[in-house]
Order: sequence, then structure tokens, then C-alpha cells
Amino acid sequence: MINRVVLVGRLTRDPELRYTPSGVAVATFTLAVNRTYKNAQGEREADFINIVVWRQLAELCANYLKKGRQAAVDGRLQTRSYENNEGRKVYVTEVVAENVQFLDSAQSGSYSGPTSAGQGMDPMNPRTNQGSHSYQDPFADESQPIDISDDDLPF
Repeated sequence: MINRVVLVGRLTRDPELRYTPSGVAVATFTLAVNRTYKNAQGEREADFINIVVWRQLAELCANYLKKGRQAAVDGRLQTRSYENNEGRKVYVTEVVAENVQFLDSAQSGSYSGPTSAGQGMDPMNPRTNQGSHSYQDPFADESQPIDISDDDLPF
């Protein structure tokens, strides 16, 4: 059996970070994903997909993703149900994210996290933010050539 979802879209609101009673971080947000076709009026419609992120990745999403930011989500589809205040059973379908890639560049203006070495984690690759890695954008000053020696090239 395969249960795999890959989405690219924009956040409709800032992620909401909560903690379980045992202290596990969980963040939720909604991703607006454009459909590939236009409707009868020539407008592109979007689907609004609920996303759930757990543990360290949830904290990273809450710290670095904001409304309007573009993100790629890789995860699995999950359906759950609960009984609401009126006694009716409510079904919820959501994507449980296993990986989230932040697609906007730090220079886009919508990012408010660390942007230079020593100030924190690499927001563009949250899965590699383990330990004390610092983030230094090699393209921060695009007008200057990048110093790469032949020894650095893999071929």
C-alpha cells in the first residue's frame, strides 16, 4: 500500500504551534494549492489543504513559515473523526507532513528569521538543522564572484 502526498502551495495563515500534555510540539497550517486548470470564468481555483507537522519540524515551521510563504510538503494523508458539541460525528482529512521545504528565498522580504552565519538554523533546509550548524547564504552578495577552486568540484 502507498500513502504519499506531495504538495506545493502558499500558507493561508501563520502556523499554529501547540504542545501535547507530554510536551511534543505540533503545528498546524493550511496550504493553498492551485489547480492545474481554470474555471469557466478563466480564473484559477485553489484547494485549501490542512497540514499537521510534529516535533522539531513543527517548531521550525512555526518559527520560519508565515502567511503567504511558499512551501513544499511531503507526507501522508490521514483521516480521523471526533464527536462535536452537537453529538454529530465529524470527519477530518489532513496531510501529516514528514518533510517541509521552505521555497521562498530569504531576500523575498517575507522572511524574518536569521540571515547570516551564527544567528541560527538554515530556514531553507530544516531537516539539516541538527546540532550547531550555522547558516551562511553563499549568494547573499550576488554581485561578487564565488571563489571555487578546482579541488572543490566533484568532477
